[in-house]
Amino acid sequence: MKTITLKSLGGAETVTGSKHLLKTPELTILIDCGLFQGVKYLREQNWMQLDTDVSEIDAIVLTHAHLDHCGYIPLIVKNGFKGKIYMSGPTKELTKLILLDSAKLQEEDAEKANRHHYTRHHPAKPLYTVNDAERSFKQFFVIDENEEIKLSEHISCMFKPCGHIIGACSVRITCFGKIIVFSGDIGRNHSAVLAPPDFFTQADFLVMESTYGDRLHENKDLSDQLEYWINKTVKDRGNIIIPCFAVGRAQEIIYILQELKDRNKIPGSIPVVLDSPMAAAATEIMVRYSDYTLVGRQQWNDIIEKIYITKDYTETQEIIAEKQSKIVIAGSGMITGGRVLEYLKHYIGDSRNTVLIVGFQAEGTRGRALLNQSHELKMHGKYYEVRAHIAEITGLSAHADQSELLEWIRKYKIPPKQVMLVHGELSALEALRVKIQTELQVPVKILKKDEESILAQVE
Repeated sequence: MKTITLKSLGGAETVTGSKHLLKTPELTILIDCGLFQGVKYLREQNWMQLDTDVSEIDAIVLTHAHLDHCGYIPLIVKNGFKGKIYMSGPTKELTKLILLDSAKLQEEDAEKANRHHYTRHHPAKPLYTVNDAERSFKQFFVIDENEEIKLSEHISCMFKPCGHIIGACSVRITCFGKIIVFSGDIGRNHSAVLAPPDFFTQADFLVMESTYGDRLHENKDLSDQLEYWINKTVKDRGNIIIPCFAVGRAQEIIYILQELKDRNKIPGSIPVVLDSPMAAAATEIMVRYSDYTLVGRQQWNDIIEKIYITKDYTETQEIIAEKQSKIVIAGSGMITGGRVLEYLKHYIGDSRNTVLIVGFQAEGTRGRALLNQSHELKMHGKYYEVRAHIAEITGLSAHADQSELLEWIRKYKIPPKQVMLVHGELSALEALRVKIQTELQVPVKILKKDEESILAQVE
């Protein structure tokens, strides 16, 4: 008898570094290939050797383009992976954008470390280079949504859109008569720009994300929350800073802000600034793939014409110097770097200003520190007092909450034989485990990094 096994090389007992290795008698498939982000001990794992022989991996299946799901691709290709990397059309374009940006930052960080001598390594080297990223693109292979493709004689694969960001999909692997579904990151049921998550109806094993497995998003109207904080801040003659995720959140935010202006809910004259080169590029991709959204191409173009998109880093300082109230959408979403730091250095110490947190904030990030009511924030070696209003708007999260995750499982006509939880912090994993077992009577296992689970035996 031969076995089908699953081992998580990342994305287990944490929300980052997703890599799930499915070994079968015919193929070894890696579902997602992400970088670890967040606190230092997680980031250091990017430099460690994977607990598998890379040359034995036959294919990679990518659920979506966020860095914690795709960011390790250049390195795994550099280390010997030679197979195809399967993904949706929008994911292909977004992954190229994100990997090139990641590689550029890796090169810049290594150069700064060497120039300023703050490295233990002589010389410091990037995890991978722009050339490494570009080489990996040759192995990208697009799969259309809802189209079954054969990977080998007894293994096939299908994508279904899951609403997280444009192009994001859940994946069904049919393998020797067994069905293994990988949820990917499941989006909200009510998005301004994306259709609700689709779903499969049957699975023997469901490998499922649990980012918000321990909480419910607020039922408050999203537009009402934005309207309140924007109008309050404008009345105080302050600025609204929105740390943004370049892919997904930024585009939804600019859409909702324009809708609020059109309905005269916020001042039509308040400038909206998009200060993120990656978000600008991702917006262009979303316009090209507007058929994947609920918004037409012309409407996207009309919205883009009404916001100010920075072209150069020098414009950031000019915008900061402007006395007029404004809404600034700037990277990065967890405040781990990017241009948002420049705005916060100038604005976070002023009680007239508001910082709107609109997405998940991982442990160890500045965004999590702000949500935990930290009185100061360290940026570029200096501490800055936090006096601005810090407001979390959970309705803009790209992740389903606990009730939406349970609802997604309930749509299965035949309940899975087992749910295997990944992509969550320990409290979220445990809370969702208990809920699924109690309410759905389905066995649940929380996957641990590098621990191999036998799913089935086949002849």
